[in-house]
Amino acid sequence: MNAYFNKIRSNKWLLSILALLPVGAFAAGPPQPSSLSFPVTQLMVVIIIFLLIAIVLLANVLVGAAKIKLQEEKEAIEKKKNNNTSVLMMIGVMSLLSLHAFGADNPTTTTVAPANYGGLTPIGYFTLVGVVLLELLILLLLIYNIKFLLRKQRTAIAESEVATQLVHKPNAFKTWWANINRFKPIKEEAEIDLGHDYDGIRELDNRLPPWWLYGFYASIIFAGIYLVRYHVLHSAPLSKEELQISLAKAEAEKQAYLKASKANVDENTVKYLTDASDLEAGKQIFTTTCAACHLADGGGLVGPNLTDDYWLHGCSIKDIFKSITYGWPEKGMKSWKDDYSPLQIEQIASYVKSLHGTKPKTPKEPQGTLCTDQGAAPASGTDSTQKSAAAIQ
Repeated sequence: MNAYFNKIRSNKWLLSILALLPVGAFAAGPPQPSSLSFPVTQLMVVIIIFLLIAIVLLANVLVGAAKIKLQEEKEAIEKKKNNNTSVLMMIGVMSLLSLHAFGADNPTTTTVAPANYGGLTPIGYFTLVGVVLLELLILLLLIYNIKFLLRKQRTAIAESEVATQLVHKPNAFKTWWANINRFKPIKEEAEIDLGHDYDGIRELDNRLPPWWLYGFYASIIFAGIYLVRYHVLHSAPLSKEELQISLAKAEAEKQAYLKASKANVDENTVKYLTDASDLEAGKQIFTTTCAACHLADGGGLVGPNLTDDYWLHGCSIKDIFKSITYGWPEKGMKSWKDDYSPLQIEQIASYVKSLHGTKPKTPKEPQGTLCTDQGAAPASGTDSTQKSAAAIQ
């Protein structure tokens, strides 16, 4: 396209040369009275002037179209525009000079040649006709160039629109989203403008989207059904009632699981285990964990002796299980319920119970209350001091 406009610019000099042709032709006429006095000459001059005006207008149109097409090259366009204006001015000046040549009289000649074409010589007549034909040809060329440019522009626009449609073809989701929201185009915003402007933010009278309205209507229907079901008919539990039902169900499931497993042991249900495997399991835990305070044979070190008849917190299997489970922090014994399962604590308690009556290597002096029968505590007042006195006797 740029090469095409450069070709038009190069032809401007041809137009200038052609405009100069009438000057020599008209000036070389024989000495005659003023040629403008003949009607044919006047008619030809009027036609030439009108055609020249048409050429100037169409040339400006063509230059304007070229300017739009080459707007990125502003300096080149301005230069071309100035050149075109200069050429048009030159054409106008030369045409006026041509008319002046026709109107020039020969003051020294009084002889009038016979006129064959409305008072004009054949050379003058055909020269005028040639100028008219030349201007018509230039006019047709300008019209053709303008049509060609417009046709090229329309083709480019059509191709651009097709490419844009192919690239920016809306997908099904965007189309569906626009339909359910019923967005107003930007060009229609003026119709719904309420005239309130807050720091450049305009208030528009937009209608709520259909999906929002349908959701609002559905929530009203749901609220009515909920009110009747929960607060009128009481056919379904409320939130607090549902929580209580869930907690009761979970507790029942927990109890069922504990009853079905060996781990369902506490200080009320614990039993003395006599199976060798249980006692061995309890011994392993005792020797690795409890021996630090009670020694491996139960003779006692920091903690009390576990082999004699004196106990600080009871000597039954339930008492021992409770002491191991909850501990006695004020006496330096921690709780072991977070370290071992109820079954393991039952095994430890059974092993401790089995140590009664054994002979440790270095037994610690008796502590606590005498437990004559391993199932019941003795009367208050019988303590380790009494046991020591009995042992001395």
